[in-house]
Amino acid sequence: MPALFDPIQLRDLTLSNRVIISPMCQYSATAGSASSWHAPHLGQLAQSGAGCLIIEATAVSAAGRISEGCLGLYDDANEQALAEVLKSVRAWSAMPIGIQLAHAGRKASVRRPWEGGAPLAAAEGAWSSIAPSPEPFNDGWQNPEALDRSAMKKVIGEYTQTVARAGRLGLDLIEIHAAHGYLLSQFLTPLANKRADEYGGSQEKRMRFPLEIASALRAAWPAERPMGMRINGTDWLDGGITAADAIAFAGALKDIGMDFVCVSSGGNSAKAKIPLSPGYQVALATDIKAATELPTMAVGLIVDAHHADEIITSGQADMVALARAILDDPRWPWHAADSLGVSLDVAPQYARARPETWPGAAFRKGV
Repeated sequence: MPALFDPIQLRDLTLSNRVIISPMCQYSATAGSASSWHAPHLGQLAQSGAGCLIIEATAVSAAGRISEGCLGLYDDANEQALAEVLKSVRAWSAMPIGIQLAHAGRKASVRRPWEGGAPLAAAEGAWSSIAPSPEPFNDGWQNPEALDRSAMKKVIGEYTQTVARAGRLGLDLIEIHAAHGYLLSQFLTPLANKRADEYGGSQEKRMRFPLEIASALRAAWPAERPMGMRINGTDWLDGGITAADAIAFAGALKDIGMDFVCVSSGGNSAKAKIPLSPGYQVALATDIKAATELPTMAVGLIVDAHHADEIITSGQADMVALARAILDDPRWPWHAADSLGVSLDVAPQYARARPETWPGAAFRKGV
């Protein structure tokens, strides 16, 4: 059995294989509530054969959304809409489903990517953003309001209330978003955190607020269900997050009961030059796994099945998370299993399209 298709245990949750569907923003919600887009989108991914599906970055408050189209789980309408989507998806799939909880911080209040992604103007309904320091993300972006201790406690409460909603929805796993330049990542990096109090300056102080969030959420989430974080292994810029920072943070997360980290990078500065190549972030996950023994997900231009299997087989990471690769091919796990000589169970409605029963499979690209 290729290691990519070995099961993995996270607390009481058993994943049938190491392929994780990464959270992917769809920018298709209405006032934070899932729309008619989400049921077919998540439904097809839940038929992919992956070990787990993680729902897109989901804001813990309306002000924490990246755009007006971002999913949220901060009010009753959001919860009810997502409950209806999950009911539809779960009717046909037993795949474990997680959710990524997020707050955009100073990167909030922007247009959708296909509308240019620039900050919203006041006439377009812009809202105020928050951050550890009153530093804009880039030229032309709004100056965020620096969080005082009272506002920080409010944010912790928003996260905690959202975790309670995720619990009521019966979600299997939570990933807290602390990467890509969003609020928790902003606290962790010297590029955005210019504070001179107990929440800024040294590595220990920059970690303090994200660790307070993590501790509060771990306590609020059922003990039998796993929880982890997506973190940055580097900002790809001098003066940003270092490998030592990432290792120290992951070790602290392990100490408070986090079950995994998904190791990504970048997003804290528009000036960063990211050296894109297949698996360009895998070494970041490997270093954290070696230093902390915390289970890791590797993510970033992992597109080939044999490459993904080698990452697991060689011990570089414990899981691989796929994003655009699985948007491009929602049956990526099927095709990976085929190329690695593994047979996956599929929904009977789709069984006629498997190599055992469909001669056309021999002519499919990549097989």
